Amino acid sequence: MIEVLRDIASWALLVSGGGFCIIGGLGLLRLPDVYARMHAAGITDTLGAGLILAGLMVQGGLGLVTVKLILILVFLLFTSPASTYALANAAYRRGLAPRLGGTTPLDSAKPDSKDDASSKP
Repeated sequence: MIEVLRDIASWALLVSGGGFCIIGGLGLLRLPDVYARMHAAGITDTLGAGLILAGLMVQGGLGLVTVKLILILVFLLFTSPASTYALANAAYRRGLAPRLGGTTPLDSAKPDSKDDASSKP
């Protein structure tokens, strides 16, 4: 009976983690700019991998395998947000502006041709 409950819990974690990874992959394909794509990939892949590792921990029971999986999870929880930040920072420093409401902040700094024509005498 305990084995069946452990299997059900393990498979629920594994399937939900896989689902989050698939949703993150779809976010990479569907979202408009690099910042939104990094957001989708960074959050859903970290959660998906964490759930998959948790499912493997439940399946593995108490032992050395679980300790190794915990260490992998800790490493993942530190490196995934740091790598997402580094990538976003590099894109911003390179001059890649985020897309906000269909326009970029650099577009709002440029004067419109209609405003220039109406302000001239």
